[in-house]
Amino acid sequence: MNSREPGGHDPGRPPTGVLRRAARILDVFAAEAGTSPAGLTLTQVALVTGLPQASVHRTLEQLVALDWLRREGMRYRLGMRMVELGSAAVNDDALRLAALPSLRWLHQQTGCIVQLGVLDGDDVVYLERIGGESVPTIKTRAGSRTPARQSTIGTALLALASSPCVVDLEIMRVRESRIAYKRDGCLEGFACLAAPIGPQGYGRAAAVSVFGPARRVDNEQQVRIPLQSAAAAIWQRLNAPVTPRNMSEKARA
Repeated sequence: MNSREPGGHDPGRPPTGVLRRAARILDVFAAEAGTSPAGLTLTQVALVTGLPQASVHRTLEQLVALDWLRREGMRYRLGMRMVELGSAAVNDDALRLAALPSLRWLHQQTGCIVQLGVLDGDDVVYLERIGGESVPTIKTRAGSRTPARQSTIGTALLALASSPCVVDLEIMRVRESRIAYKRDGCLEGFACLAAPIGPQGYGRAAAVSVFGPARRVDNEQQVRIPLQSAAAAIWQRLNAPVTPRNMSEKARA
């Protein structure tokens, strides 16, 4: 017996439009996370998404009922269900698991903030950050995203992902040197170095970066060499044959 309604919609499944609207609204909260601590109002969400207020209000309340959002007065914030899902996605990421030992080692060696990121469209998505809790100007965290063109790690990622025919002097330089560098970007007197992980055009574009005082970051022995060593170690770990020994090592990471 066919349970589909006329028009082909299965009553047991939500319409695609509903899912897309919910995803669009959740994307707004994800983008504002950390920058709007008080949450967002119905009017703000409708303005950003361009959706009708009545439709936005209905979807917001449905998301609250599912614990994907929570309502505090007239404002909405991400709910614990979204926190759990986001944390599970990051913690289950194979690249992050493979990289963690090297990221911790790099942080210990350099004393700098260490970050791991991947390219998603035109953005960098950060999978891990170690250190920097006392530096309020550093807004990145696991799960956050920034435009790739606006960050050092993004430049390293674009060098990995771009076609060899792309004529961009900065990307060409990074592709050749395997290092992206920027000084006085988000904080005067500080610098950032980033190194791509793996060869160009091979699967998922990933990179690791260090951020700290320029006098330290500019020291080749103290930062640049450990950074490149960490990137190489992550790549090697990602491609290591699966054995009982390294499976147990990954479980402890």
